[in-house]
Amino acid sequence: MTRPPDAGSGTGRLTRAQVYRRRRLAVFGGGSLALVVLLYLPFTLLAPLGSAQAVVRSSTVAAGQAAAPVLPAYGGTAVSAIGWDGLLVKGGDQGARPIASVTKMITALVVLDAKPLKPGEAGPTITMTSADVQYYQDAVRQNGTVAVARAGIRYTERDMLTVTLVKSANNYATSMAVWAYGSLERFLAAAKSWTAARGLTGTVLADASGLDPGSRSSPADLVAVGKLAMADPVLADIVDEQSFQVHDAGLIENTNKLLGSSGVVGIKTGTLQGYGANLLFASRFRVGDRSVTIVGAVLGGADQQQVRADVRALIRSVKAGFRDLRLASKGAALVDYSTRWGQRVRGVAARDASALVWSDTPVSLKVDATPTGLSAAGTRVGTATYTAGATVVTVPIVLSAAITDPGPGWRLTHPFSTG
Repeated sequence: MTRPPDAGSGTGRLTRAQVYRRRRLAVFGGGSLALVVLLYLPFTLLAPLGSAQAVVRSSTVAAGQAAAPVLPAYGGTAVSAIGWDGLLVKGGDQGARPIASVTKMITALVVLDAKPLKPGEAGPTITMTSADVQYYQDAVRQNGTVAVARAGIRYTERDMLTVTLVKSANNYATSMAVWAYGSLERFLAAAKSWTAARGLTGTVLADASGLDPGSRSSPADLVAVGKLAMADPVLADIVDEQSFQVHDAGLIENTNKLLGSSGVVGIKTGTLQGYGANLLFASRFRVGDRSVTIVGAVLGGADQQQVRADVRALIRSVKAGFRDLRLASKGAALVDYSTRWGQRVRGVAARDASALVWSDTPVSLKVDATPTGLSAAGTRVGTATYTAGATVVTVPIVLSAAITDPGPGWRLTHPFSTG
């Protein structure tokens, strides 16, 4: 008969000490494992994942072709556009020269500075006197364009402006200037202050009508004058009138025969024997879905017929130099984001954007984008700023897709890739 192993023999049954040690190891090991689980799981599953860094893509916007304006071969020319600083085009002699009846546009602006009118207003009534009859006779002696003048005739300020600018009546320009300021001398002093305050250093008025060749201006100054005229709704409306009925003066027709063609909406002709023909003009046209109004001055032509032909060609060539330039397309990638768990998301333009540009105006792009964590699609992450000359366009940058959590599998196997 075989005997069971003896407890103290070292084989078979464990001693009490061994059992105790093993129990302690099991308890300690299980506790340690539980502690590790309690610490590791939250550390990996709940730890912040950090931010995906923004990497800006290299993006450029190509400049357009240089404009090729067709300039008159005589005198001086300048062109700008409403809303644009400086000149787009200039050519020929940029010095001051006699501007003839274009002077009346400056006279009208100086008169309205003292006697302003709102759109739709007729303004105060002006009664002609024997002095106005004398202005009429003086203009006739100088072979100037005139309109009827009799003591006692009553006109509104709006009527006087219309006859002055549309018919180009020299006597009405003088009558209106004297009415507004009390005397021609005071008017000329006011005109000097008015031009100085607006930086028109190349402009001086010797009279109110332009019959005096001492009334002079430069192409650039006249462009500035034209912009001021087009900014005044009363004047902009008057200079666009092809004809107008005024009591006593009758039907008057505009001396600017370009009205209604080449987009021309004004502004003033001027011709003086011995000094040539001039035209201060405004032309409105569309470039894409945008409206553009250019203002130009052509001085020193042989006659108005020649000036009209050259202004038509000039307008066509300037219009061709504008374009509606696409800057950004909705959804176009500007920034790249990549996460530690391999997800790749783009920062894209949130909308289409374009700008009206002239000629080969350079366009620059500056992208500002921030790092981002877990985010929904469409979250704004930055701004793209396009600069084309004086035009600045900003476009939001948004995420093309969501940046999502990598899930517990990745977190548990990448404990040191979070935070």
